[in-house]
Amino acid sequence: MAGDTRAWRRDEIRPVKRRVEDAFLDLPGVVGVDIAQQRVAGLPTGRLAISVSVLDKLPENRVAARNILPREVEGVPVDVVRDDVVAHTALMRADSAPEPPPEAYSTLVGGISVGPCRPIRLGPPLAPEYGEYVTVGTLGVLVTDRLGSGEVLGLTSFHVACVDDGWAIGDELTHPSRVDGGRCPDDVCGSLARGALSSKVDAALIRFRSGSATEPAIVGIGPITGHAAARIGAPVRKRGRSTGLTAGVVVSVDATVQLDYGAGLGVRRMRDQVRVEVAAGRFGDRGDSGAAVVDQSGRVIGLHFAGNQGGTVGYANPIEPVLAELFVDVCTG
Repeated sequence: MAGDTRAWRRDEIRPVKRRVEDAFLDLPGVVGVDIAQQRVAGLPTGRLAISVSVLDKLPENRVAARNILPREVEGVPVDVVRDDVVAHTALMRADSAPEPPPEAYSTLVGGISVGPCRPIRLGPPLAPEYGEYVTVGTLGVLVTDRLGSGEVLGLTSFHVACVDDGWAIGDELTHPSRVDGGRCPDDVCGSLARGALSSKVDAALIRFRSGSATEPAIVGIGPITGHAAARIGAPVRKRGRSTGLTAGVVVSVDATVQLDYGAGLGVRRMRDQVRVEVAAGRFGDRGDSGAAVVDQSGRVIGLHFAGNQGGTVGYANPIEPVLAELFVDVCTG
């Protein structure tokens, strides 16, 4: 039966999508491959397809024949949509005046500003021009170390705490971040304990300063009850440094996105990521990377790390591989 009429199931599409996603992402301007409802004239048809995100959607007569995406693969329809993907850290020139400080918390909890003390040399596409920058993201949630000590640590994104290939265990981090007026060493909240950047995980751990007050909760959400797998159709929330408390719906657990992390880390393909969408407003923005995405029962389902520039789409690492690669468990108190 023709690919544009059969009602394909997600589990049938998934292996086909995995076979072709690298070839699609090798094409100019392609930034994501997912499974989503096919759209015609901008309206959802109710039928699933391989969804390919491109920076510019051009008519076929303006695309080289070798770069034209097929209309279907193995009978599965291919839907091309215009979108972008950016990592959700914010930055500021190291020699600039900081922004007005947000809330400064004496107790370290999820959903608050955090960033490294060390400045990082960045340039396009991450920064408007080459120079020394300081960066900011979000402290997502508290976790406990599986490696014997049971120590309480902070979880955030790798590209928030490590930023580039110049990172080292023991790098100091501050709350509020330097972007938000935090000062080093006065506002140092901890140091980098370890990190993981793989095909599924963009995450790092913060070892808090001795004597720091901590609470296994997220500002505006409350206590954390554990973790769970993301479920398509489930409403979720996150609290990020930039957008505060926002809500969306999980629409996929099959997103593969391609991000440019800059010269230090390069272009990375993140596979089997959680995709969250909102009908209106924003789910995330630059500065929200590291925020924990939580379901209605207070369980962490993912770690927010990227989205589109409009903010209507957010991407999160599924929480189970994050915990496995960093050897930690979600702290529930």
